[in-house]
Amino acid sequence: MKTKPVLSAEDVKAILAAAEKHAVENQWAVSIAVVDDGGHLLGLLRLDNAAPITAHMAPAKANAAALGRRESKVYEDIINQGRMSFLTAPVLEGLLEGGVPIIVDGQVVGAVAAAGVKSSDDAAIARAGIAAVTA
Repeated sequence: MKTKPVLSAEDVKAILAAAEKHAVENQWAVSIAVVDDGGHLLGLLRLDNAAPITAHMAPAKANAAALGRRESKVYEDIINQGRMSFLTAPVLEGLLEGGVPIIVDGQVVGAVAAAGVKSSDDAAIARAGIAAVTA
């Protein structure tokens, strides 16, 4: 039987805190989501003044990154390059940049995503959160 690392509740708190710190330092009103490797929501933080829709978008981006085992930007790029049929992929809804998988010992253990600012900044927030547990 194989074993793999998993995110703990303390990991989720550390990820959210680091991601929030990065967003606040840049004065970005966002929502931040952390999911496990199956895309199940482990933590969600909606910062003050973040649009309500961001609380739906962040978990969807994180889910896409976790289930696809790659950044959600990959899916956005595929669609933007004309492969519109990819919009029918089952289960995947957050096909926008901003979701980043958490990789530990070569295995995806979850993902982090942000929503509410420019997509590349959403991804930077996610990476700041991930750094709290993988650095």
